[in-house]
Amino acid sequence: MNNIKVYVDVIAQFNSEGVLIPLSLTWEDGEKFDIDRVTDIRQAAAMKAGGQGDRYTIWVRGRQSYLFFERNHSLTGNNLGRWFVERRIA
Repeated sequence: MNNIKVYVDVIAQFNSEGVLIPLSLTWEDGEKFDIDRVTDIRQAAAMKAGGQGDRYTIWVRGRQSYLFFERNHSLTGNNLGRWFVERRIA
């Protein structure tokens, strides 16, 4: 099986300590999922789909998943990065 990156729209906010926290994500078919909680944030590689960034351990509808924030390397501009999840394909 192969895995690919699926870039998703995410609504997120910065908390008072400057930490970026995702609140919800919208899948490619337009279905929106509220993120129930974030239990871990760390620098990590997306081992299945490739790439590296901030890996968020999230809980959605009682299930654990990973959401990645892939940072833009440019120091200027409005594009800070993109969010993705890993999808399995046969």
